[in-house]
Amino acid sequence: MNAQEIRKKYLDFFVARKHQVIPRASLVPQDDPTTLFTGSGMQPLVPYLLGEKHPAGKRLVDSQTCFRAEDMDEVGDNRHTTFFEMLGNWSLGDYYKEEQLTWFWDFLTKAVKLNPAKLYVTCFSGDQLTGVPKDTESAAIWKKLFAKKDIQAKEVEIGSNTTGYQKGLQNGRIFYYDASKNWWSREGPPSNMRLGEPGGPDSEVFYDFGTPHDEKFGTHCHPNCDCGRFSEIGNSVFMAYKKTPKGFEKLPKPNVDFGGGLERIAAACQDSPDVFQISLIKPVIEGLETLSGKDYEQHQAAMRVVADHLRAATWLGVDGVAPSNKAQGYVLRRLLRRAIRYAFELGIEQHLCEKVTPIIASLYEPDFPQVKERKNDVVHAFIKEETIFRQTLRSGVRELTKIAKRNKHLTGVDVFRLYDTYGFPVELSLEEAYLQKVGVSEDWHHDFDRLMEEQKKRSQTASVGMFKGGLADHSEAVVRLHTTTHLMYQALKNVLGEHVVQRGSNITAQRTRFDFSHPGKVRPEQIKQVQDIVNEKIKEDLSVTWKEEDTKEALTSGSSGAFGDKYGEKVKVYTIGDPKKPFSREICGGPHVEHTSVIGEGGKKFRIIKEEASSAGVRRIKAVLD
Repeated sequence: MNAQEIRKKYLDFFVARKHQVIPRASLVPQDDPTTLFTGSGMQPLVPYLLGEKHPAGKRLVDSQTCFRAEDMDEVGDNRHTTFFEMLGNWSLGDYYKEEQLTWFWDFLTKAVKLNPAKLYVTCFSGDQLTGVPKDTESAAIWKKLFAKKDIQAKEVEIGSNTTGYQKGLQNGRIFYYDASKNWWSREGPPSNMRLGEPGGPDSEVFYDFGTPHDEKFGTHCHPNCDCGRFSEIGNSVFMAYKKTPKGFEKLPKPNVDFGGGLERIAAACQDSPDVFQISLIKPVIEGLETLSGKDYEQHQAAMRVVADHLRAATWLGVDGVAPSNKAQGYVLRRLLRRAIRYAFELGIEQHLCEKVTPIIASLYEPDFPQVKERKNDVVHAFIKEETIFRQTLRSGVRELTKIAKRNKHLTGVDVFRLYDTYGFPVELSLEEAYLQKVGVSEDWHHDFDRLMEEQKKRSQTASVGMFKGGLADHSEAVVRLHTTTHLMYQALKNVLGEHVVQRGSNITAQRTRFDFSHPGKVRPEQIKQVQDIVNEKIKEDLSVTWKEEDTKEALTSGSSGAFGDKYGEKVKVYTIGDPKKPFSREICGGPHVEHTSVIGEGGKKFRIIKEEASSAGVRRIKAVLD
């Protein structure tokens, strides 16, 4: 049974038990300022768990898309993902423990036919601080359900994870854990909860894959062990309490909040601990194999990161998040950049988002119409982001490799230089150092922070145009303006004539300054013509490509250059537009964006802010993107 079938069977199972199917909530919470993302199935239902009436009634069921950014660094093994679907059912003051545990047991053992001998459960051991008693009620129900399958369910007191590794399984089937494991609220244990927050004891179900225990996680294995043998596939939370200034008070009508990981249940149905082999992810892995020409078995960690991050990014895009440097947009940007970086390790140096995002969308379109509606916009946004980041990635990785060979470790000065000169994000420098097995100085952040502060002071006092020529750095803003300058150069030739030759340029993140040969002042109507041409070419989303050519051939074929430049036997020629009928061909060392529409991202337009004389027969233009 594949994941899509399990999702449908789950919804149908609870509809047959008088539940109403409710639509999933957006990954971006609409009325919850306390968190950036929807990270659990119960999150959108908190008001109803606290007593508000739900318009669909007291029995609800859904499959909620969830995202947990805090798990990003864990992705790479066979079970961690940042994005997942949470199958959920709720009783709002209606049924309670007996029905809930029995129904979930029947769903697992009858509907999806899991082997009951591979199921293990946990219950709450009680908590003196909160006054909440031990959950012997749930344990008794489980004991009865196991007995019907001729399984003797021994109860074992575990406590915390620490004592779990000391005690081990002890032939148990029902395990009691303390509040660190079997108490549920959005903030975790009772001590972390905010006033007014609901919570209660929970009872989890684990599937045993039977893989050998890895003692690096602890001496003995137990259900909550991190070694991967056991996988939690469902958690029934009995929301019976609310935190008040006086302590934990019982809710007038206790609720049931159930969450079961769709991906994990699907993995259990295949009896495979590798969640990346289920039907909602395996096609993505296969797409990466095709694109890279590499085999999953030999490149598991990298392919898992790329598949997970693009899946999460796609859903964030579907829910309206765009790459940016703030809030949800920053997390999306980091997901995409990490995916691109790990794809780079696989040898995928272009077209990652263009080829893989549609595969992800196709897996969800039949069940979530909004994915189909938003797919084209999401793919287009991701292609732009990939195009911007590719040049940064190549430059940064090359430079970090040089540093690694030279110093064998990364300092704060190195991290700053990678950030300042190459636009390489700090977290990516640290990850790249790890991938290349390069040590990082313990106090790297002290030098980094000092240099950032010095740069900030410099930028506040530096005069405009302090650079004598060329590019200030290889940051995204500079790269965009560099390509824009190529467009402007050709537009000036079109409007003023072929006598226009570049006499110098200076490009910073704020503006481009361009000197060119022309006998007199450029008239206002001519400036407008140049602006209009450049903005039109940005809008046309022309491709930007390059190839190495013989210098003589490049110059005789009409490639533009800069006056006085000395060239070797070979040069790089950048072409904007169709190579057969290009808008611009220019000898240049790079870097550039890969499509002109990237320049206009965020609604930016090209604007000439000043035109003046530079020297006899040479004019100077200053222009911006705003």
